[in-house]
Amino acid sequence: MERQILHIDVNNAFLSWTAIEMLKNGEKIDIREIPSIIGGDEERRAGIVLAKSMIAKKYGIKTAETIYSAKKKCPNLKVYRPSEYRVYKEYSNKLYNMLLEYTDKIERFSIDECFMDMTEYLMKDTLINKAYEISNRVKKELGFTVNIGVAHNKLLAKMASDFEKPDKVHTLFENEIESKMWSLPVSELFMLGKKTVPKLNGMNIYKIGDLAKSNKEEIIKKFGKHGLQMWEYANGIDNSEIVYIREKPKSIGNSVTFPYDIREKEKLEEVLLTLTEQVTYRLRKQNLLASSVNVQLRNKDFKDISHQKKLESAISNTKEIYNSAKQLLNEMFTKGMAIRLIGMRADNLVEKDKIQLSLFDNKENKKQDSLDDAIDKLKDKYGYNLITRAGKLNAEDIVKIRDKG
Repeated sequence: MERQILHIDVNNAFLSWTAIEMLKNGEKIDIREIPSIIGGDEERRAGIVLAKSMIAKKYGIKTAETIYSAKKKCPNLKVYRPSEYRVYKEYSNKLYNMLLEYTDKIERFSIDECFMDMTEYLMKDTLINKAYEISNRVKKELGFTVNIGVAHNKLLAKMASDFEKPDKVHTLFENEIESKMWSLPVSELFMLGKKTVPKLNGMNIYKIGDLAKSNKEEIIKKFGKHGLQMWEYANGIDNSEIVYIREKPKSIGNSVTFPYDIREKEKLEEVLLTLTEQVTYRLRKQNLLASSVNVQLRNKDFKDISHQKKLESAISNTKEIYNSAKQLLNEMFTKGMAIRLIGMRADNLVEKDKIQLSLFDNKENKKQDSLDDAIDKLKDKYGYNLITRAGKLNAEDIVKIRDKG
């Protein structure tokens, strides 16, 4: 199965997060909309540019150049001191917690960058749809923008996120390497050191494509193991895994964007079951229980509506959570509605080991829990996407094993 990887990169993170914090504290000017930088002590000529607004970038101001040099390029440049580190950490964590709703496999590459492995979490949606959904949510709910790279490995996702900025989603799949990556200067190849570029130029290698087409053995002979990595990266080869620490999310959700309008409630119920199954599987894998359920619909005019329901007790039972989610769907859906997106989310999560189970748990619930456990084991053995519940959730919860061929 091809891996499905996203790279999330916050646009001008330190400046954006400082701007949000300033606005929150009563500032009238959004420093993202004027020539501005985040830098050290303006009185010290040694102070450097830590982050810049897009308008400042148009003046040719670069990160890490001196403030003195930057002000020569733009005399009306506004310089702001960095916020406290805790502020940046707070916004970084907000982003990370939102991304945890989509996958457990997130590598925090830096305070403002994350890799996401979405391979087992797409369900019936596409990777590009998820990228746009995340981009829109970050902008709407967190107040800043991100670039997102969409690819089948970490290298290509990282390279894609560095394409045109800000607030963009870019793909870089294997069939796009030649057209999108090979024409770039070799200095833009990920993990290529500044001292290496002149040496490559001395070998008549100026573009990434030049390196990709060069003799691999010659590159290895001159640069050793790093030479092999450079040559492979130039050809889009990267088998490295997402390195992640499994953390407890505050909520777990999933959604599907349809390529056309869906008007049949029965079809929405089937998709809702698939979403619920994926969400509850993740709940059980992390030993979590949900205290409430949220269902979201987006119509053909891109208007969002959502309903939430508090559960009688915290559970991870697929059937009970699905029944509650279906009830919410019935409350929102009316005949004739044209739906483009449906999503469901388990909220107010608690750790199973830290709560007292209800004395009123009945035999049916225990039966469903046992059934969920059996299905989870089948998924773990044969692969998540090879095991699915057939049709609507019924008393027997019929399970299909998809043909691996």
